[in-house]
Amino acid sequence: MFDNLLNLVDQMGYWGLLILMFLENVFPPIPSELIMPLGGFLAAQGKMDPVLVVLVGTAGSVLGGLPWYYIGRVLGHDRVIALSERFGFIMTMDPPDVEMAFGWFARHGRKAVLLGRLIPAIRTLISVPAGMARMGMPTFLLLTTIGSLVWTSVLTAAGYLLESQYEKVETWVDPVSKIVVYGCIAIYLGRMGWRLVRGARK
Repeated sequence: MFDNLLNLVDQMGYWGLLILMFLENVFPPIPSELIMPLGGFLAAQGKMDPVLVVLVGTAGSVLGGLPWYYIGRVLGHDRVIALSERFGFIMTMDPPDVEMAFGWFARHGRKAVLLGRLIPAIRTLISVPAGMARMGMPTFLLLTTIGSLVWTSVLTAAGYLLESQYEKVETWVDPVSKIVVYGCIAIYLGRMGWRLVRGARK
């Protein structure tokens, strides 16, 4: 799995990083915790520029947050809740997830958008309440960019520093990456199945 992902990023280059980071925020099939360190590995091998890896990964993350921002801004709280109740198994968010993100935003305000980009459980969803609260686009983009920049920098640096230990860490990175990816897929399919069964019972 690790080698497959590494080859994918290696072949697609910066476009691969951009697309994967965008998809990770819209629908997270592969978490950024796997994507960005791969860019760091390749940068350490001289195949990519580490600064561009960080910037491209950040751009993909910011772009991926925009659809959720506009969903929250256009639909508002009640309709987003209704939408997540009906299609949550496809959107990868249920009403409790939306309420959790909205509560985080209500407690922390603008800091929620900045710090939320560093928290796996909040990173994607925090864009929704920001849109609901009609946070100005310049402010949203600034906070999201700063938070994403910190996150992608840390992950890229981790991959860059680990490159010299590649042979030592490959034996455990590969099975861990498989567990993470397959775990994300299993959780998504499990939630979809549960929602379908519950809907059929109703």
